[in-house]
Amino acid sequence: MTPVHPIETESYRILSERVDLSRYGPLAAAVVARVIHASADLEYAATVVVDDDAVETGVAALAGGAPIVVDVEMVRHGMAGVDAECFLPVTAVEGTTRSAAGIALAAERHPEGAVVVIGCAPTALEEVVRLHETGRFSPALVIGLPVGFVGAAESKERLRTSGLPAISNVGEKGGSAVAAAATNALIRLAKDRRG
Repeated sequence: MTPVHPIETESYRILSERVDLSRYGPLAAAVVARVIHASADLEYAATVVVDDDAVETGVAALAGGAPIVVDVEMVRHGMAGVDAECFLPVTAVEGTTRSAAGIALAAERHPEGAVVVIGCAPTALEEVVRLHETGRFSPALVIGLPVGFVGAAESKERLRTSGLPAISNVGEKGGSAVAAAATNALIRLAKDRRG
C-alpha cells in the first residue's frame, strides 16, 4: 500500500463525513474522493461521471506501462511519480489551437493504448474525440476534465457519447489540478496493485 501522510488521512476522514460516495463503485469512488480531496469541492460527488470499468481500464493500462499524454504542462506537473508527455507546441498552429495541435501530435506518437488526460483545454478534448471518430486515435482511457465557460461542458458531453472509456464531469468545472488528481488516483491504484 502507498504510505499516506497524516494530513491526507485527516482530509479523507473529513471528506467521508461530508459526502456520500456510495453511488459509485469502490474504484470509481477512489477517483471521486481524490478529486474532491484536491479541490475541496464537494459538488464533484454529484457531477463526476465514472464507473469501475473505466477505472479498471485505466489502472490496467498504467500497470502495463501505457504512456500518459496530457494537454498542458500544468497537468503533467501535477502527477506523482510518472513521466507524462505533453506535446503542446510553442507557437500557434494555423487553423487550430495549440492544445488541439498537441493532441494531434500525441495521436501520431501514441495512436493506441495511451491514457489521455485533458485538464485545461476543451479544444484538446474535442480533438481527442475527433481523432477517435476518424480512426486515428484509440486511447485506453480519456480523463476529460477541462475547465471553462466556452466549450468545456460540451466537449465533456461529446466524450461521454463517444464510446471511449472515460472519466469526466458534467458542467464547466474542472481544471489541471482536478485532472491530475483523477490521474493520481489511478496511479496509486496501479502502484498498490503491483505491490
